Amino acid sequence: MILSELWRHYEADKRIQGFSPNTLKAYALQLRMLVTDLGDIDISEVTMNLLKEYLAKQSDRLKPSSLGHRIRFVRSLFRFAYEETYISTNPSLKLREPKMDKRIPKFLMEEDVIHLKISCQTLRERALLEFLYSTGCRIGEVDYFTTECKVWLKKYLASREDSCKALFVTDTIPVKRMAIPTLR
Repeated sequence: MILSELWRHYEADKRIQGFSPNTLKAYALQLRMLVTDLGDIDISEVTMNLLKEYLAKQSDRLKPSSLGHRIRFVRSLFRFAYEETYISTNPSLKLREPKMDKRIPKFLMEEDVIHLKISCQTLRERALLEFLYSTGCRIGEVDYFTTECKVWLKKYLASREDSCKALFVTDTIPVKRMAIPTLR
């Protein structure tokens, strides 16, 4: 079985498991880079040394966090191949992620927050900003929020004229549930 064929089985398995389209897209990119470097070779030809050589080439131009993502994908792909008995040994078993520097979280100065609030042009933007800022959550998460956030959410919801059940919706017509790509 060649790498591209393994990918079809792997991707189908991850779809069934409920992996997000964005995750699968990132994994597909990782696979393309692997195939570009190694060729679309038979998976039984992949060895630990071959994978280490591939990753060593990548380490010169990638941050440790990006290299870590690449290593996690490779391990996941070959663990899947091994567990599904497409290969008799897992060549990625002993791959280790690079040590990561401890990152100090970035934060906004109060002045930056004030500028962001002033720049909001719609109730939706202000409500979303208050929600995200006060909870510290990501778009797909739910957390606690402040009284100020609650006030802006109520104002925003009262201003909406659609019947969509989602808390935040797009500004476009037809109105849809807001997703990460709609924020850009």
